[in-house]
Amino acid sequence: MTIDNALRAIIDRFDFPGTLADCEEIVTGHINRTYRLRFDEGGASREFVLQRINGFAFKKPLEVMENVRLVTEHLREAMLAQGRDPQNRVLRLIPTRDGQPMLLDAQGDCWRAYDFIQHARTVNAVDTPAQFREIGRAFGDFQNMLADFPIEKLHDTIPYFHDTRQRLENFEASVAKDVAGRAASVAGEIAFARARRGEMCRIVEMIESGEMPLRVTHNDTKINNVMLDVDTGEGLCVIDLDTVMAGSALYDFGDAIRFGASTAAEDERDLGRVALDLELFRGFTEGFIEKTARGLTQVELENLPLGALVMTFEVGLRFLTDYLDGDVYFRIECPEHNLVRARCQFRLLEDMEAHRAEMDAIVRELIGKYR
Repeated sequence: MTIDNALRAIIDRFDFPGTLADCEEIVTGHINRTYRLRFDEGGASREFVLQRINGFAFKKPLEVMENVRLVTEHLREAMLAQGRDPQNRVLRLIPTRDGQPMLLDAQGDCWRAYDFIQHARTVNAVDTPAQFREIGRAFGDFQNMLADFPIEKLHDTIPYFHDTRQRLENFEASVAKDVAGRAASVAGEIAFARARRGEMCRIVEMIESGEMPLRVTHNDTKINNVMLDVDTGEGLCVIDLDTVMAGSALYDFGDAIRFGASTAAEDERDLGRVALDLELFRGFTEGFIEKTARGLTQVELENLPLGALVMTFEVGLRFLTDYLDGDVYFRIECPEHNLVRARCQFRLLEDMEAHRAEMDAIVRELIGKYR
């Protein structure tokens, strides 16, 4: 692609080796502006990722980058302590020429750069339980290596991000205001959410009581945030660390199941196609527990299925809240898109509730296998 002067000036501020040979914009992401750079260095070729952090989505980019720096440094040290090579397995920040982990440009935008993870790919849908197991191993390894991270060092960059009780309060405020005049038409969905308030607040309550520890959590465990080896399919590296904060391991487990173990897309209109795939659930759960069985507490492990229910509920609730607010947060493709999404998540939750005993049994079996 043709590089304009402004972008070239940004690139020149980072401590990349050699001479810039190529620049390609990566357009698959929805939040940040991302470029793939190739540099020639003495006949060798090296690739990097350059990103502009979306200032609307992330109001505190400096704190976001401080979290990213601390976590990636800890991951590298943990991997070296285990006798493993972190190259291509942990994101490595490229500093600016004055030694900073990020760059603020004249417009106040924040830029950062990483090594490009080589010979790897991401997927947007799970092909097999074995593939989902690898993704579970990668997220479990991420959790395990950060088990001893001093949690008080992390900034709370998005307050109340997975606080279900706060999400419910926001929801009730939206119902009361009814700014878009839609509340009467979704009375069934409103009743569905209200009926589950007690169960869905249990993780928050366990954290507050001390029964559930706070840990470093990724908070966006979609399957395409794991780089997989092109040949072997092994989970190599967890990426997209912008939402790394303190939270519960159940949130990371639950969001991955919500996204990856569903039989349908997040906005499927035909609710008869929406269900929990128990084989995919088993695959991810085995990979995750294999890596975390000795690091997580018994309470955390036994309550992993609750994480799946809570995260499915929370995402559905957020879609429904945005629909009541007039679609001001999530990008939509049709007037009822958020309502379609909410109904899809609530149907998935119903199926999880129907299969809760089987989910619990799988988790107990795998705890016994790996602990």
